[in-house]
Amino acid sequence: MERLFKYGGLNSLGALKSAIVESSPDIVVPCDDGVVFQLHNLHSRCPGLRHLIERSLGAPEMYPTIQSRGALLATAADLGIRTPVTETLSSEADLDKWRMEDVKVLKADGTWGGSGVEIAHSHSEAVEAYRHLSRPKGLRVAWKRLFVNHDALALWFWRNRKEPSVTIQQFIPGHPANTMFVARDGEVLASVTVEAVASQGATGAATVARLIRNPEISQAARLLARKLRLNGFHGIDFVIEHETGAAYLIEMNPRTTQLGHLRLPGQGDLAGVFTAALTGNCICPPPASDCITADTIAFFPQAFSWNPRSPYLRHGYHDVPWEEPALVRELLQQPWPYRQPIARVYHYLRPLKKEYELHFGPSSQLEPEQDLASEGALVERR
Repeated sequence: MERLFKYGGLNSLGALKSAIVESSPDIVVPCDDGVVFQLHNLHSRCPGLRHLIERSLGAPEMYPTIQSRGALLATAADLGIRTPVTETLSSEADLDKWRMEDVKVLKADGTWGGSGVEIAHSHSEAVEAYRHLSRPKGLRVAWKRLFVNHDALALWFWRNRKEPSVTIQQFIPGHPANTMFVARDGEVLASVTVEAVASQGATGAATVARLIRNPEISQAARLLARKLRLNGFHGIDFVIEHETGAAYLIEMNPRTTQLGHLRLPGQGDLAGVFTAALTGNCICPPPASDCITADTIAFFPQAFSWNPRSPYLRHGYHDVPWEEPALVRELLQQPWPYRQPIARVYHYLRPLKKEYELHFGPSSQLEPEQDLASEGALVERR
């Protein structure tokens, strides 16, 4: 890294604009959904940055679709991609019209990382979830996120708050899968697809994943990239139905995910593919000795901190940056915001909820006696 810029919380959009102007980059690679939304905002405000943002993200007329879960799934369905039945709720009364199975999933736009997703097992739970998700977040919440969580975008989201759009979605019994791909001018250059073996709760990110090849998922990525005319890195989340093996697209993350650095045989890593495309160099697969040979990947530090006794840690590939020992030591600690005095006091008075690692069925990498066996087994995080 040649230079760092401070992402000031009082004027985060101005800080992002200044960083772009001062560094004059060839490309911007967002690693957070909120930053993507800010780049969309800068595109409408700053004509001088439009070409760079379009080169980094894709066609601007598609930005509203990317920001809306309901619009994104409707677009996917029009392309013939398998999606759960999804409707946008305009009021609480719309819940009475939902005639699907008892279990349903409610999601709020403008959220990510599982924070705006709730699974309801009854009508009363759905009503409670809708009331929670549709309630605009006040200034007090924004200040808490800024000072306790050190969320630089908290005040920007509060200033630009809208009435939250909430969707209700058919629940698909199955296990999560996701793909990360890199695209240029709407064409997918390469992708990495995994299914979750263990995750941070029912709606959180994977802590352990298994590499897979799924033609239905790959085709969905190509169709969406072409339709939305995407540039850069994007992730798509799926649920693979237990009974049929069918892959249902449930949402898209318009940014990098945790798969872009994994070096696979015959392809390399997505970051390398992207760099080669930008520079016009030939994409040469790395030597086999540099590639991941196992198909099960334990992500660091999540897999280690969520369940140090997990049997999956004895199998597969450990995604640890051993070449950066200082970084390893830092990542083994609690996240930096939680170590600050104000956060420690806050969470002493308001303890965090218990968190659970969720396992999705047996793994072929485990011996029978080590197998977790039960679908959806819960392991409390220590």
